[in-house]
Amino acid sequence: MTTDVIHDVFIAGGGINGCGIARDAVGRGYTVYLAEMKDLASGTSSWSTKLIHGGLRYLEHYEFRLVREALMEREVLWGMAPHIIWPLRFVLPLHKDMRPGWLIRLGLFLYDHIGGRKALPATQVLDLTRDPAGKPLKDRFRKAFEYSDCWVNDARLVVLNARDAADRGATIRTRAKVVSARREGGLWAIVVEDVLTGARDTVKAKLFVNAAGPWVDKLLQNAAGSNTHNVRLVQGSHIVVKKKFADPRAYFFQNNDGRIFFAIPYEQDFTLIGTTDRDYKGDPADVKITDDEIDYLCAGASEYFKEPVTRADMVWSYSGVRPLYDDGASKAQEATRDYVLKAVGGEGEPQMLNVFGGKITTYRKLAESMLEKIEAVLGAKGKPWTEGATLPGGDFDRNGFGGLVSRLRTEKPWLPGALAERLVRLYGTKAFVITKSAGSLADLGRIFGGDLTEAEVNYLMDQEWAVDAEDVLWRRTKLGLKLDADSVAALEAYMQERRSARAAAQ
Repeated sequence: MTTDVIHDVFIAGGGINGCGIARDAVGRGYTVYLAEMKDLASGTSSWSTKLIHGGLRYLEHYEFRLVREALMEREVLWGMAPHIIWPLRFVLPLHKDMRPGWLIRLGLFLYDHIGGRKALPATQVLDLTRDPAGKPLKDRFRKAFEYSDCWVNDARLVVLNARDAADRGATIRTRAKVVSARREGGLWAIVVEDVLTGARDTVKAKLFVNAAGPWVDKLLQNAAGSNTHNVRLVQGSHIVVKKKFADPRAYFFQNNDGRIFFAIPYEQDFTLIGTTDRDYKGDPADVKITDDEIDYLCAGASEYFKEPVTRADMVWSYSGVRPLYDDGASKAQEATRDYVLKAVGGEGEPQMLNVFGGKITTYRKLAESMLEKIEAVLGAKGKPWTEGATLPGGDFDRNGFGGLVSRLRTEKPWLPGALAERLVRLYGTKAFVITKSAGSLADLGRIFGGDLTEAEVNYLMDQEWAVDAEDVLWRRTKLGLKLDADSVAALEAYMQERRSARAAAQ
């Protein structure tokens, strides 16, 4: 089906960059259509180490501009979404065979001072023989530095940008694959196929933004006939293990190959360890953690923890491909994490604007840079606006999480404390929307396992584009860590039945 509607901007890709650009563009007054071939954040954006950080190790590669921009964004993003982003302290033990203490201290001094840090506490030195952070570590680690960064629920950050874009008038379609794109009559004519039904629509737009992540070069070739190589695919894998330490702080470890990795408190009962960095040559859709990567992470963590990390500790693993801009670096870990935006199209032709590289911390700045290019083509409309504008559910003081949980429990005294805290952590003030009509726990409907209720599932289907159990359990929440196979099957059957009923009613 072809409609007569002409959009200003068509965006391919529902990761953090595509959704961030869609939100900024529609907020300035452009008409926006975004198509994602799978689920939002189903690619690179949900497979990160889940940090809002400057990237301390990037200082070694002299990427001062990137680090400064990222550090400046930490507190901006924390204020935008305090339910899914919060401060986290990192403990960096000194290892006598690795980087010298003076070099680390110099790096942390720069880290504290080049990024406009205001609310986050500064670096301090720890005596690991006295500080609780030393308890799970081997006795040879006696001194550490402790510094600040932030944690983020990465997949939810993507979904909330999409939700805000849709609330402002953007069309957001998931399970919608771009099958062809051609220039026609001074416009782009993009054929989008519904992956679930096979139905096809032709969308017309003045400008095409290619934010397809690992598939960006492929889409560029198919739509614009360009055979240039722009991205370097780098695989990053993580393991989730049984909880290795009770301390609320995270650990920043150096490995004997010069790389770094993290051990981070995760979903109350677990520890997240990662990441790896290795070049990847296959189909991004097929990426999986390798045995070598598992061994690498277990061995690296065991170098530091008194209690070794073994395969038997693993409860989950995940792996993703980062589409870094190919700057010719010899090693994957040295490839730039900065973003590059390039236009393709001759004079008088509709333009394709392509996104290469980037990191989740700088997605908002990337979007602002992309809007400058969009304005150059289509003319300026509204001014930059996203700095200081909260994401859905984030309209509360960034230090007010505990107060918001207390308020929810006061309004709903029958709500279990752990469930109230989980709902506020995922949805912020939207937790009140999920529970609004309920006068008892039973009113939230069926419980699928853990504390996942029918009311929450319905909200995710109606407001956050969740289609199947994987969307709910591994991207909108991480309850996949806690539900058994029977519970997952029951959830999948319920969602399929609800989708079918909704389709029949249309």
